[in-house]
Amino acid sequence: MIGSGVGTRSWIGLCLGLVTASTIASATATAADCPGNPGALGTSRTLVVDPREHPLLGTMQYRETLPLRDHEVVLTFDDGPLPKYSYQVLKMLADECIKATFFIIGSQAKANPDGVRRLVAAGHTVGTHSMNHPLTFDRMPIEKAEAEINGGIEWTQAAMTDPSALAPFFRIPGLMRAEGVENYLASRGIQVWSADFPADDWRHVSSDRVYQLAMQRLEAKGKGILLLHDIQARTVAALPKIIRDLKARGYRIVHVVPATADRPATPTESVEWLMRPPSETVPIARWPRVPNFVFARTEMLPAPALADLNTELPRPVALSRHIAAQASAPILPVPGRDIFEIPEKSLAVLMASSSRRTATRLVSAEPAAAPLTPSPKNGKGKGKARAKTAAATPHGAQPAHGAASKRPAQRHAATPKPTRVASLKKRQQ
Repeated sequence: MIGSGVGTRSWIGLCLGLVTASTIASATATAADCPGNPGALGTSRTLVVDPREHPLLGTMQYRETLPLRDHEVVLTFDDGPLPKYSYQVLKMLADECIKATFFIIGSQAKANPDGVRRLVAAGHTVGTHSMNHPLTFDRMPIEKAEAEINGGIEWTQAAMTDPSALAPFFRIPGLMRAEGVENYLASRGIQVWSADFPADDWRHVSSDRVYQLAMQRLEAKGKGILLLHDIQARTVAALPKIIRDLKARGYRIVHVVPATADRPATPTESVEWLMRPPSETVPIARWPRVPNFVFARTEMLPAPALADLNTELPRPVALSRHIAAQASAPILPVPGRDIFEIPEKSLAVLMASSSRRTATRLVSAEPAAAPLTPSPKNGKGKGKARAKTAAATPHGAQPAHGAASKRPAQRHAATPKPTRVASLKKRQQ
């Protein structure tokens, strides 16, 4: 029984290997089987997607993109059809047996219905790009956005022989996304296409610059959705060089079509819809978010102790001799407040609160602390004579000129210096 089980598994593995090999061979044959151009780039495979399972595509704006393998490219063109340039793009793709996706403007389909029919006949995927290509989808009322979306769909379907050929793919003009627009498209089962990298061919740049940007950005991503415009002369001039380099660098073209009742979606894993799927060697933990209301009525938790952290207490640091000597030195006493006190009527206080002249006058007007003492040089007799003269002079009377000349001048503390009338008149003038 065990041996038979192993044999059965081996047989199943061999059959799967043969099927896989035949699938790869058929895809390669399809890419190489191009009438008149055996070395054509071709279309390596067709990818069937379900718009309801993955409503938003393109890493320029969204998390997911098409589940492409390394070195796989999806070519997309906007704003057509414009016969002068769109037909040239259509011829280049046909020569290389390349299948692309076109996002049609309703007004262009109304003016050039034959261009839409040519795209369908060539086997390309046709989506829509609004009715008039307004660059205000991010701020216009949702009713107006719905009218733009529905108008583009109606006129594109009207240009088709079979309206069911229209794919439920939509690209917002200018990539001016809005949540209301995305929700409306998702409710109708329409997939929103952004892009993985543009070539800036709508700007005023040269065709060489368009080619350089397309290849540089593709090399940086390694795969993805390329955004181009089939109504620009610079795109028509850059496309042959882009196709040549895609072929030289080993890139493969993938054709994308929507799933239908008789055409199921290509089996894929969810990680394949990411531009950079997570590696199995790098652990990724997606922990659930803790809601804020959980801690609304919770008291503050106690801080952990060192014992809870299995941490030893810090050891005392050994101080040097110099630091230890400074630490053991006696501390000087704090000085008393009376050292910093200043007498109220001192010269420093008066000068701080008034002018220098006023402060000096106030200090001079203070009464003498002690009576004058006789000079030791003059002897006792002279001191007694001065004392008698001072006693004989009545209060407030001026002594004689001779007496005044023999002793130093002395004013009474209560008698201010008289101001002369002449000096007052001079001040008034």
